[in-house]
Amino acid sequence: MNLDQLTYKVNGCAMKVHNTLGNGFQEVIYQRCLAIELGNAGISFQREEPQTIYYEGIDVGTRRADFIIEDCVIVELKALINLEDVHLAQAKNYVVAYNKPIGLLINFGSTSLQFKKIYNPKYNQQIKQSHNLVNPDSDK
Repeated sequence: MNLDQLTYKVNGCAMKVHNTLGNGFQEVIYQRCLAIELGNAGISFQREEPQTIYYEGIDVGTRRADFIIEDCVIVELKALINLEDVHLAQAKNYVVAYNKPIGLLINFGSTSLQFKKIYNPKYNQQIKQSHNLVNPDSDK
């Protein structure tokens, strides 16, 4: 499965959650429901995997991305009326810090599901065009 196919499947899972619940719930409710849908779709993931933040070589704390999908896609969820630039910046920082090629910012808080794809600038520009294979040795 390539990155484009994987992000499409994740978006489909998020759409099912949003269509079922609508907006108005806390983010953690959407996280739990999305975990159920990802599992039902056979998509492997980790939830809230900690990432240590260093400043000049000194550990200054940790952050946690909501999901790491198939060890290659960061998913950050929000439950806000509107996404702002700061939320996109946070998602981009997660993609870079976790060293993954792509991230998804999904907002369940608006009446329509909001979905943004974020590319890691450290990866080759070709990822945007070719969507290199995810787990190329896998039988999926």
